[in-house]
Formats: sequence, C-alpha cells, structure tokens
Amino acid sequence: MHTITEPPVALRDITYAFGEGELRRPVLRQVALEVAPGEIVLLTGPSGSGKTTLLTLIGALRAMQEGSARVLGHELAGASETARVALRQRIGFIFQNHNLLGFLTARQNVAMALEMQGGLTERERLQRADALLDSVGLAEHTEKLPAHLSGGQRQRVAVARALAADPGLVLADEPTAALDKQSGQEVVHLLRDLAKKRGAPILLVTHDPRILDIADRIISMEDGRIVPAGG
Repeated sequence: MHTITEPPVALRDITYAFGEGELRRPVLRQVALEVAPGEIVLLTGPSGSGKTTLLTLIGALRAMQEGSARVLGHELAGASETARVALRQRIGFIFQNHNLLGFLTARQNVAMALEMQGGLTERERLQRADALLDSVGLAEHTEKLPAHLSGGQRQRVAVARALAADPGLVLADEPTAALDKQSGQEVVHLLRDLAKKRGAPILLVTHDPRILDIADRIISMEDGRIVPAGG
C-alpha cells in the first residue's frame, strides 16, 4: 500500500492585501503553488509583483488572510502565533542582508541557531557549527566576526546558519543580490547540493539571471499572480 505524502508546500487561492478600506492594495491574487521534496523553485518577476510577500506567508512570518497554505504538514490559515513560531523553527531563512550578529563569531552565529532545538550541550552546538561551516568552505574562518569576512563569506555563514537546525524547507530572498558572480554561483550551488542531499526543498526569490540554471523550476510572478509558463 502506497502512502501518499503531501508536498512540503501546497498553496491554494492565496490572496493578500496591505492596508484597509480605500487604502487597501492587493499584493497577491489567488496564488496556487506546490513544491516537491528536494525541489529548487525560483520565483522571479518585477519588484512589487508579490514574491517576497508570498515567501513571508509560506515562512509563517505573517498571518494569512485568504486561501490555504499547508507548509510541512501544517495549515497556516487561522494558525495561532504559537503554531507559526513552532513552524518557523523548522524552516531555514536566508535574506540578502544575511542578518548575522556582528558581535558573534561565525561559529557562534551558527551555533545560536541550534539553541532552539534543545538537547544539545554548548560544546555539541559549537562542534555542529564547525562541521556546517566546514561544509560551506569556511573551516578556516570559524573564529572571525562578520566584519572580517567578505560578502560571499558572510552569506555562506548565513547558509550554514539556515541549515543548522536541519530544516524541512529553505526560503531565500535575493541571497545573491550583494555578491559578485563567482560568490553568487558558489552560494546557490551550495544550496542546491544541500537540498538534494537532505531532500529539503528551496524556494528562492531572485532578480539574478546568473543563477537561473540551478532551478528545477522557474516561476514568474506579475501583479500578484503566477504567470503561466510560456505566457
């Protein structure tokens, strides 16, 4: 007997607006999307087309308004703040400004992401952080503060941190925006290898045409809607 496993991300009729009354401005209009395990999906489209808003809804960073979003087996429509916080701990986030804490070393930044999990001693967390930084090519830089790392290195620390808690899903918003071509390619190839290895899908918002080749699927958005392929 086959068990039908649901996709890690399944969206139906997602509609979202900012503002109230006359100031109400729709940003998403009846968006439907499914993402399979280990799949790398790139979201492209002009600024203001709703890409980042969609990412923040999938990531449980803002409350749903209309439609259904099942993420890692949990329905986000009507979910409590507590449920959303619990889900966020199972998702790896990578943003273009990397959000590293400047007063912590690279290994401390990564180890901090493991504190949520509980059950690990500080020594185990630091060992795990070192292994993750090694996997992103930063074994020599674990004791450096973010200010002493290049942009590409900082973004790799952000990748290691996002993957620290073994997320079921990785959401990345313009992760290569501030990087040169080589660093950008390295960061996305790193993500691709890890997605395939762990079976965790990656949903990546980008304007960067240089990284389109890593995608299993490219989805274009325009005016709050997903544009049909070839149209």
